[in-house]
Amino acid sequence: MRSNVSKWLANVHRQEIRNTSQVTLMTKKTLNAEHWAAFFSRVMLGIIFLMAGWFKCFEMGPLQHADQLFVQPFADSWIPAWLLLATGVAVPIVELVAGLLLVLGWRTQDCLVALGFILLLVTYGHLLQEPLYSIQGHILPRTVLLVSTFLLPRDVFAVDSWLRRG
Repeated sequence: MRSNVSKWLANVHRQEIRNTSQVTLMTKKTLNAEHWAAFFSRVMLGIIFLMAGWFKCFEMGPLQHADQLFVQPFADSWIPAWLLLATGVAVPIVELVAGLLLVLGWRTQDCLVALGFILLLVTYGHLLQEPLYSIQGHILPRTVLLVSTFLLPRDVFAVDSWLRRG
């Protein structure tokens, strides 16, 4: 009886060592190039939108932003003035909050979706004013970072990742 217990304990100990080795191996695997790429992509996109939102909220002001970049330029378009004003005020706030949350890595997917809609909105606005507008300046690079961040594996440095681990 005592021999069986000893064998069982030795077996459990060997299994624990094996599991510990696998955990160590998994930890080393999580810090590969793809995860660093996800980190840099997420933080860079977050900084870009955070700074744009900061400028529009605290330097320009959301109401001035709405008036200068939404209401006045599109006054003759099909879009009602109230919608232009509401959207023009909301955009800088969404950019600021989503940019900050992206830098932290909290609610990353939600932030990427919100910023994706902002990029669609900005693209449409530019094309409404100028049908052959080139998106290469600021829309395309942000879109590439956004899509990259979506497609890359989970970022182990993000708050989202820490919360998932429990």
